[in-house]
Amino acid sequence: MTKQSGLHVAVVGATGAVGQQMIATLEDRNLPISKLTLLSSARSAGKKVLFKGEEVTVQEATPESFEGVQIALFSAGGSISKELAPEAVKRGAIVVDNTSAFRMDENTPLVVPEVNEEDLKAHNGIIANPNCSTIQMVAALEPLRQSFGLKRVIVSTYQAVSGAGAVAINELKEQAKAILNDEPFTPEVLPVKSDEKHYQIAFNAIPQIDKFQDNGFTYEEMKMINETKKIMNMPELEVAATCVRLPVVTGHSESVYIELEQDGVTVDQVKQLLAEAPGIVLQDDPENQVYPMPADCVGKRDVFVGRIRKDLNKDNGFHMWIVSDNLLKGAAWNSVQIAESLIKLELV
Repeated sequence: MTKQSGLHVAVVGATGAVGQQMIATLEDRNLPISKLTLLSSARSAGKKVLFKGEEVTVQEATPESFEGVQIALFSAGGSISKELAPEAVKRGAIVVDNTSAFRMDENTPLVVPEVNEEDLKAHNGIIANPNCSTIQMVAALEPLRQSFGLKRVIVSTYQAVSGAGAVAINELKEQAKAILNDEPFTPEVLPVKSDEKHYQIAFNAIPQIDKFQDNGFTYEEMKMINETKKIMNMPELEVAATCVRLPVVTGHSESVYIELEQDGVTVDQVKQLLAEAPGIVLQDDPENQVYPMPADCVGKRDVFVGRIRKDLNKDNGFHMWIVSDNLLKGAAWNSVQIAESLIKLELV
């Protein structure tokens, strides 16, 4: 790429919630883009999207759509990624995929730039964007791992309905209206769209995200466990997760307990490291009730950390509260960050 020519970038799933955030983030970050191609299903083709003051027409995604594309950002579902990502690579594009299709493939880097940017150098055309709840956690834990080592992670998530798509957001809003107006309603989306059983999400908490596995953990929980180990290049790391869906539109929250390799670390040391870490905002002043909340993180690209305290029984144990916009750092912004890292490392 030369500065004069710029990049030909494609966004697949351009009309979806994450796709729209990708477009807005590309515009905001001012990447050297000479051409933007917006792709979607046939149903959404023909729609117009504004980018830097110009209308771009959304086209149906086909293998031929990727001719001349250098970076393709995918967020259109795993089946589309499996079908079209290899076609894009065949035509010379580097794919940044926001689905779970390639995350655990041993030949595909799984990247959070603040944690393992160097892994991008080993890509074979496809780079996987991790699960939204994993991204914000590893971004907050990496500075501690680097300085003090990391032995164990136990996380409970409080995840927004936007992680399940626009249909889940609509269901939350419709159920809330119905309950407040004493009207009947029938849950149709959560916890998993394809399951036979669906439960109320408004004024409720559902301790299931995605399907249950044979070991009793859900697929979402296993994603967090396996992805954390892969991103941190720590297959031996002890990780456990419980993932819960809450009636929040945007912004995932997490209660995280960690055990460090090093003893004698103080809360002030942990706070100072996080305050200085890239992409992390420390909000931790209990005396003045300052701590991260999802309502305050919407539309922001950072990961917010607070409620940092030492465990009462383990000298090397710490508890913390981590919050981030799941559509931005959890998806669109991390994908665009990967694109920026590819440019910085001269890999495109």
